[in-house]
Amino acid sequence: MDLATAFPTFGLRVACGDLELRLPDDAELLRLADVVVAGIHPPERRPFLFPWNVGEPDEVRRNFLQFHWSARGKVGSDAWSLELAVFRDGEPVGAQSVGAKGFPVTRSAGTGSWLGLRHHGQGIGKRMRLMALHLLFDGFDAADATTEAFDDNPESNGVTRSLGYAPNGVFPQDRQGEVATENRYRMTRRAWAARPDVHRLDVTLEGVAPVRAMLQMDPGSKDPQP
Repeated sequence: MDLATAFPTFGLRVACGDLELRLPDDAELLRLADVVVAGIHPPERRPFLFPWNVGEPDEVRRNFLQFHWSARGKVGSDAWSLELAVFRDGEPVGAQSVGAKGFPVTRSAGTGSWLGLRHHGQGIGKRMRLMALHLLFDGFDAADATTEAFDDNPESNGVTRSLGYAPNGVFPQDRQGEVATENRYRMTRRAWAARPDVHRLDVTLEGVAPVRAMLQMDPGSKDPQP
């Protein structure tokens, strides 16, 4: 039995041109950690609530590996977070997460992402978000998708607004001891279906059905025994 059969999230693939989203194996995860250590935003920026990517390189790598190892196993119908690596022509360049709580009932999921600094400005961030939305709406039958970004992160806010998300509130957050304004957004299934390019995007989904069964996304579904 292979890993994808025993644990279906490892068989999930989202592909579009030279980009692919999937769970990385341990060797790929270590390469992805090197992308983090090399830098994922200018030093003066603070795009995250907690500065998980800042510190001594060995410490950042260890914390990064622990987080991904933990997220791999904490998946079930009540809550899941798929921390998908973003590969460009086989090279890890960033990560795109999709996650939810109570998804079989709410059909609502959220996304988050980061991209290696040297890969910024090439349109990758927008494409990987579109791929995540394809997975949620076309693969998982989501009713809506949410995301957020701090007000001083114009690139992330710009990508979100360009994709047609609707504003979903503004909230103050304690970011490393200082107040920071967080913009929240929501994309509905209707808004997604109304996008003029949604059916022209060449996105391929693989391994969706076993993941839906594993996470009991459908009424009456049950995780099949291998």
